[in-house]
Amino acid sequence: MNFFEVTCVTKPNRMSEHEHITHIGNTSTNWKLTREEAIRRIENKIEGYYTIDKISGKRAEVGVVKGDGFKAPYLKTYADGKWNNNLLALAECGIYCEIKG
Repeated sequence: MNFFEVTCVTKPNRMSEHEHITHIGNTSTNWKLTREEAIRRIENKIEGYYTIDKISGKRAEVGVVKGDGFKAPYLKTYADGKWNNNLLALAECGIYCEIKG
């Protein structure tokens, strides 16, 4: 399975705590995926995704958190045995990032 670094996200309202990330991507290679496609690829073990913490240099895997019956599944990073919000600290995906797949 191939792993790809995520360096950006898209979220309709960046400051909202209630809206999901809609896309993940990489500004160096100008790609992005919808949340649903990324979840499908992770769950089917087609591809994996990760972030790198700019301060510590540690890698955090992107995983799928299942909704509670009322919420749709969403993406979150997992490192050192716990879920965290590394994705929300990433830059916004720019206009040059094209949807792949």
